[in-house]
Amino acid sequence: MTEHDATAASLLDILVDRGTWESWDTPVDTDPADDDYRASMIRARERTGTDESVLTGRGRIGGVDTVLVVSEFGFLGGSIGHDAGRRVVVAIEQATAGGLPVLALPASGGTRMQEGTAAFLQMVAIAGAVVAHKAAGLLYLVYLRHPTTGGVFASWGSLGHITWAQPSALVGFLGPRVYEGLYGEPFPDGVQTAENLCRRGLVDRVLAPEDLAPTVARTLRLVTRGGGPRLPVGATDHSGDGSAPTRAGSGSAWDAVVATRADNRPGLVEFLDEEETIRIREDGPIWLALSDFSGRTAVVIGQDRRRQAAGELIAPMDLRVARRGMALAADLALPVLTVIDTPGAELSVAAEEGGLATEIARCTADLIGLPVPTVSVLLGQGAGGAALALFPADRRVAATDGWLSPLPPEGPVSSSTATPGTHRSWPTNRASPQRHCSPTAPWIGWSTSPAPTVSRVCAQRSRRSSLAHRNLFQHSEHGRRTAVGPKRLLFRSLGSGVMVVCVLFRSLSPDPWTGPLHGSRLRSGAIAKRHEGSSASAPSSGTTPTGFCW
Repeated sequence: MTEHDATAASLLDILVDRGTWESWDTPVDTDPADDDYRASMIRARERTGTDESVLTGRGRIGGVDTVLVVSEFGFLGGSIGHDAGRRVVVAIEQATAGGLPVLALPASGGTRMQEGTAAFLQMVAIAGAVVAHKAAGLLYLVYLRHPTTGGVFASWGSLGHITWAQPSALVGFLGPRVYEGLYGEPFPDGVQTAENLCRRGLVDRVLAPEDLAPTVARTLRLVTRGGGPRLPVGATDHSGDGSAPTRAGSGSAWDAVVATRADNRPGLVEFLDEEETIRIREDGPIWLALSDFSGRTAVVIGQDRRRQAAGELIAPMDLRVARRGMALAADLALPVLTVIDTPGAELSVAAEEGGLATEIARCTADLIGLPVPTVSVLLGQGAGGAALALFPADRRVAATDGWLSPLPPEGPVSSSTATPGTHRSWPTNRASPQRHCSPTAPWIGWSTSPAPTVSRVCAQRSRRSSLAHRNLFQHSEHGRRTAVGPKRLLFRSLGSGVMVVCVLFRSLSPDPWTGPLHGSRLRSGAIAKRHEGSSASAPSSGTTPTGFCW
């Protein structure tokens, strides 16, 4: 049996922890009036050993309770009729009521044509159940199997927070036979394949069935992980030691540009802990991932400097990946970490026609409006709108030589073509980029003590409001502008940068009983369900995490 021939039962054997599967399916006793349809149903039941085209139930994957909806393609091509559709809806509704994640594994030709419009409308009912499940802050995962077409792909097969697909799977809306019947020629090769849809951003990753279980298990553990954040073992937090903040290194703006372009400079890959990260998308200049920071899972939206240095600059499609990550975080009430390291977006006719400016604006607006805690890390280069789109977070952290500028220093060209290490002064006809340590750059602020530990958070705490992101500056009594909204912090090494993020996520905890954002705009429904029955009590008024300077 090939992977394309995998039955629903064999997939359950691969995925579900042994001895934990509990079927939720009640017997189907519908007797079709049409003789031919009745005969087809009888043959399908005898051939597959199932009474309908989907199996639903509850089991553990990697120790995490999960609801599964699995298509049986051998039963009338996995088509969805009234009974099968109702079975899917009931399973998803039970998962929502129980606060459980859902993994859907469709393999279907779509609507069951023998039942006509009644079956067709089941796609709406299933989509509605998925929407309600996601609105409750619960995870919905999809694994597209061979084949997934028609109404199934156009409804519950395309609504996953994360979507994986089987290698070489046929995935598309228009079935090949339908296309050939309409146009008298075969559908073009290579279009409706899992691999092609992955390249176009419609599928996140292509995974063999045997690789699915560990990937799903790690994803579930990250998203459903309980408990508050904690500092890594052996780490020292000096954030409350009262030491005075110090200015960062005094190199020139061009020195910072050269340093951030060095071939051996750490980037997004090094910033993320491989063992504590699930990469959702990593095939472009913007990555989307789930990662653990000292016990707090965050959605990471990061710019990969190496892909950009190789010529793959940030395009409108990549910014849509970033916006999708923000939507994922809002759905699941997870904090967001953006990592900025870019020589600038793609400047081309294709980018203009693809809506580059619009995507920058929407990305920026989405980040500002997120109802979850956000932290941005200026890891290196920060040129143009591609950097700005990921910058306006609640808390902004920077490497001591990170820089931000409306354009690359060479002007409106790809700065990846610049030669690192070239000694050069800043052009006299162009304003230099704002480094974090400049008195005219209060949107970041002061540096910390040397790595690897965090010394102090040097910023004011301000009430989180709709004006917080618009009124970022005010003049101090000495005439210098200071930030009044988000916190500001710098770091000098990658290790201290990761530590800074860990500590900030602890301070920005979405846990309503442990973080200073208690009572803020966080989605309360999903969070309340996670803490239902908890013996924890709310902190007294004014409580802040230990060791912080607000």
